[in-house]
Amino acid sequence: MNLLAFDTSTETLSVALQAGAGAPLCHVAPGGAHASATLIPCIEALLAQAGLSLRALDAIAFGRGPGSFTGLRTACAVAQGLAFGADRPLLALDTLLAVAEEARAQGAGGRIVALLDARMGEVYAARYAHEGGAWRVLQPPWLGAPEAVAAEPGEVLAGNAFAALGDRLPPGVPRVEVLPAATALLRLAPAALAAGQAVAAADALPLYIRDKVAQTTADREQARAVPARANAPDR
Repeated sequence: MNLLAFDTSTETLSVALQAGAGAPLCHVAPGGAHASATLIPCIEALLAQAGLSLRALDAIAFGRGPGSFTGLRTACAVAQGLAFGADRPLLALDTLLAVAEEARAQGAGGRIVALLDARMGEVYAARYAHEGGAWRVLQPPWLGAPEAVAAEPGEVLAGNAFAALGDRLPPGVPRVEVLPAATALLRLAPAALAAGQAVAAADALPLYIRDKVAQTTADREQARAVPARANAPDR
């Protein structure tokens, strides 16, 4: 299959292209504020390297969230524009599932608690199990305090929340530092296509879990008053 995938939900921009049966072409670069300016040129460069046009793609996959508000809007807008212009189906895939898939690919096993730093002292989290060659959702994406994250025996914590919030996550649980890579989205895409998860450009939307992007003064004062969050980073 010919598949394009990209993710800008974190501070890292990740783009990957699967052209037939060959090894995927990948590009990783700083994301964040740079993503809106660099994503399309990165896509164009990979397509040119593979000698493919957008219309030659079977589908376009993108990380729909949760994650950075700006990053999710960027990925969704670019995916919609490309899919609409080339009349290609879209796969809006969960970024936490991509975290789980990337951790599995790195040898973490098939029982994953996926975590992304949600800023403001919180995490985005979800639990997955890889069984019979497919992923099963044990707990859908949610937003909350790191102390609320639970892991059962045999599960692994995977994601990018350890540097900022690691001391507030369950101790004694194996940890794997990974991001929702575009190559993980490529591996998830065929099963998603087969399951009928492709949508038209107009129907592809970001997955927002948080309804606010910054703490108010009252929020910060309340956080300082709660012992469990007394040492939480204020970002």
